[in-house]
Amino acid sequence: MKQVSDKLYIAPQITAADIHAAKAQGIVAIVNNRPDGEEAGQPTSSENGSVAATVGLGYTHIPVVPGQITRGQVADFQAALGNADGPVLAHCKTGTRSATLHAIGEVLDGRMAKSEVVPLGARLGVDLSGAVKWLDANEANLTGAKPDVKAFFDKRTFSVQYVVSDPATKKCAIIDPVLDFDEKSGATATINADRILDYIRSNGLQVEWILDTHPHADHFSAAHYLKEKTGTSTAIGEKVVEVQKLWKGFYNWPDFPADGSQWDKLFAEGETFKLGKIDAKVLYSPGHTLASITYVIGDAAFVHDTLFMPDSGTARCDFPGGSASRLWDSIQQILALPDETRIFVGHDYQPDGREPRWESTVAEQKAANTHISTCRTKDEFVAVREARDATLPMPKLILHALQVNMNGGRLPAPEANGKRFLKFPLDALKGAAWD
Repeated sequence: MKQVSDKLYIAPQITAADIHAAKAQGIVAIVNNRPDGEEAGQPTSSENGSVAATVGLGYTHIPVVPGQITRGQVADFQAALGNADGPVLAHCKTGTRSATLHAIGEVLDGRMAKSEVVPLGARLGVDLSGAVKWLDANEANLTGAKPDVKAFFDKRTFSVQYVVSDPATKKCAIIDPVLDFDEKSGATATINADRILDYIRSNGLQVEWILDTHPHADHFSAAHYLKEKTGTSTAIGEKVVEVQKLWKGFYNWPDFPADGSQWDKLFAEGETFKLGKIDAKVLYSPGHTLASITYVIGDAAFVHDTLFMPDSGTARCDFPGGSASRLWDSIQQILALPDETRIFVGHDYQPDGREPRWESTVAEQKAANTHISTCRTKDEFVAVREARDATLPMPKLILHALQVNMNGGRLPAPEANGKRFLKFPLDALKGAAWD
C-alpha cells in the first residue's frame, strides 16, 4: 500500500490475503476501481467483496476503463472516501486509476492545484498525466458556462440545426444549417436558413461562427448561404480533406481542390476557441465519417451523427470511410465528459412516431442508449452496429448532397444557360433499396 493522504491508500490488484492484511493495518473500507475480467486470474469484485464483508470492511466497486473516467465516477470515488469513518484502500491493476480519480476530485474541489498533480504521481510512483489531460479536456465544462441553445428541426430530413449563444455577450454560432432541397423537382430554397436568421435578428444576437460537424450525406449545408448573409467565418474539422480526397474520385473531379479551402477555418483535434466568453473545444469523432467532430461549448456537446437520442442508439458507419470500431472510440470520448454535459444530436427519426427530441445528457446516454447500455465491449458494439448497417439502404440524397457539402455548401456554378446541374455517378455505391 502507498499512502496518498491520511484518508487514502492505493495499491495494485489485491487478493483475499491483502484484504486481511489491510484490515490488520487499520483500513476500514476497500474501493475497487478495476472492471471485472480485465485479465486471467483476476479476483472478481464479488469474490473480494465477500472477503471484505467477512472481515468487517466496507466495499465499493467503481469500475473504470482506462482513459474513460467520467465526472460521475470521480464523484462516486469522493463519496466512498467521505462516507468511510477511517482510512480507505483503493486499488485497480496498478493503482494509477485510483490515484487519478483522487487527483481529479482534489483539483475540482480546490484542495489541489492542477500543477501539483504530476508531482503527486511522482511521489506515489504512478503516472498521473492522464488526470491532467482529463482536467484540460473538461475545463470548459467545469467553469459553469452554460450557453443558450435554440434548436430548429427540419421535418424533410429529420435534421436538427442549432443556434448556440453566450447570454452575456449575445455572440452566437450556427451549427449544421440546412439548405432546403426537393429531389423530385430539383428546387432549392432557404426556408430553414432564413428562420435561423430571423431568430438571430429578433434576439439581438451577433454571429461569430458558422460550424459544420462534417460533410452531410442527407441534406445540403446552408453554411455558404449564411456566410454570404452574415459575413461570418465558416469552420469544419481538418479531416474534411480526407473526405474530399475520397469523394472527388467518386465524382471524377480531378481538379477539385481537396484542401479544405472552402471553409475559413479547419479545426484540429483538441483545438480550443471562444464563443463570446464561453470556452469551446473540438473533439475528433470519426466513425460515421472520416471527418466528424464534436463541438463542446461550455456544458453543451454537439455530436451530430455520432450519438442519437437514447431510444435511437447511434449513427450508421457504412458510408465510405466509416468505421464502427472508430465510432465506439469516439462515443467513449464523448461519454467521458461530465455526466451533466448536455448532448445535442443532429438527427431525430422519431421512433414509434413520437415528437422530435434532440437533447439528453451524458448520464442519460450511458444509462439508456440502446446501443451503448446493452454493449459492454467494443466487439459487441461493432457486431450490433455492422449488423444493423447491413439492413439499411443508402440515404436518398447522399450522391446529391456530398458534392455540395464537400464544397462548403456551395451549389454548382451556373452553366451557359444559367442553370445549375448536379452530377452523380451510376453504380458507385452499394445499398440499393429495390424492394
